[in-house]
Amino acid sequence: MILKRNFFIILLAFVFSFAACSEADRSTAITEERETDTVAEAEAKNEKSERTRNILFFGNSLTAGYGLEPDQAFPALIQHKIDSLYLPYKVVNAGVSGETSAGGKSRINWLLKQPIDVFVLELGANDGLRGIDPSETYKNLQTIIQKVREKNPEAQIILAGMQIPPSMGQKYTNEFRNVFINLAEEENVALIPFLLEGVAGMPKLNQADGIHPTVEGQKILAENVWAVMEDMLKVPAVQ
Repeated sequence: MILKRNFFIILLAFVFSFAACSEADRSTAITEERETDTVAEAEAKNEKSERTRNILFFGNSLTAGYGLEPDQAFPALIQHKIDSLYLPYKVVNAGVSGETSAGGKSRINWLLKQPIDVFVLELGANDGLRGIDPSETYKNLQTIIQKVREKNPEAQIILAGMQIPPSMGQKYTNEFRNVFINLAEEENVALIPFLLEGVAGMPKLNQADGIHPTVEGQKILAENVWAVMEDMLKVPAVQ
């Protein structure tokens, strides 16, 4: 009788011991799983924080640096400034000489295959020089902005304002200037009031055609852009 009781006690002890070990193993597995998830989340955040971000300059000959070397155009000068500050951004120059807002609208889809963190839209000048209806320019630029947002909802967008000489008539000149002011407000994007501020109409800062900036003129364009862009390039801290 005593032998049976002792055996029963030993059996119970074994069962409880096994259950305790199983619970401990289960607890350890859960803890390890949580730790793995935490590490994975931290790595994902670090990767997002540390990855190189893309700045796309989408424009015409002003962006392309017509008549100059590629590294003398203002997008390249922005890249130099970024590099000097050790910021994780790569500039992509998508400027095409002669581009209109309609041409840009047709071309933007191909460029949206890559992720965009900052988008600088510099189009419209050729529309003005050709006397295109400002309402058409407005619609084309608006479509480009909306397409960028559809693919890159978190992208920062900068619109480069443009003005034209009064040779087209004061009414047209005013309507054209207001395209950029009104569009920036409606689409809630940052505005460079006038990309060519300090350069337009200055012979020593423009090439022989009187339209395209010289090397020194491009430096001023870069400063005009940087004044608006600088605060956008702060990399958010990992939470």
